[in-house]
Amino acid sequence: MTITLTGTTSELGALLARHRSTSATGNVHINVAGQRANTLLHDGHAWRNFARTTLVATRRALRSVEKLHEPLLVHASFAFVHAVEDGSPVKEPLRSIVDAILECEAMVLSGPVPTCVVRLGYLYGPHSVDLRAYRKAFRLGRPYWSGPSRARQYDLHQFDAVSALLAAGKARNAGKTFYAVAGPPVPFERFMDAFAHRVGRRNPLHLPLLSRPLAKVIIREEHMQQTALSMPPGVPNPRVPGWKPKYAAYGTGLDQVIESWND
Repeated sequence: MTITLTGTTSELGALLARHRSTSATGNVHINVAGQRANTLLHDGHAWRNFARTTLVATRRALRSVEKLHEPLLVHASFAFVHAVEDGSPVKEPLRSIVDAILECEAMVLSGPVPTCVVRLGYLYGPHSVDLRAYRKAFRLGRPYWSGPSRARQYDLHQFDAVSALLAAGKARNAGKTFYAVAGPPVPFERFMDAFAHRVGRRNPLHLPLLSRPLAKVIIREEHMQQTALSMPPGVPNPRVPGWKPKYAAYGTGLDQVIESWND
């Protein structure tokens, strides 16, 4: 398989670039434009200008596939929109982000080339600059915005995201939408507290929900809305055919991150 990419400047794009040639047959174009924002680790700042830039990049990916005569486009999307489709209401500014994500999905699925969509959980992993920033913040004893303690979120290790997108790159998957998440959703607070424990912070501090007006000075509204947007229980289906996450438990995924950094 020969792989071409749109979105190589993202962390996920850089990891995929290492797999430009695999032993499988066929060619595929993978669009990971916008995936820099697909994490709860950047406090919402990566959503700035998301709608405009992602729509432009997705149109560019479609043109690239046509020009290069690639038989399939794999479009990386966002699993959290599942909650909206399940009936959870969202307000601005997150509403415009969801609309842009769904518009991109509709664009590629109705476009002139065979396409499949893979909705990815919120990304984390050893190559996350934002996760390294959290490590520094926890070691300094800084609090973080965890959102409601019972709001569950989908997560996905970066390496599992790469394997899911590669596994989706088969002609028989054209026209379909799949999910790639680690497992049932877990609260962001539980996930980040587990990470804090691994970097030496036994009792990480949370910004209280009542501090929301003041917290907006450093945390964007989109991030606050996302941490409060709880995902439906269970694992969303259909999952990418033939794919299973290596780090299905976030604890093992975080252990891999720490081990990688130590190495």
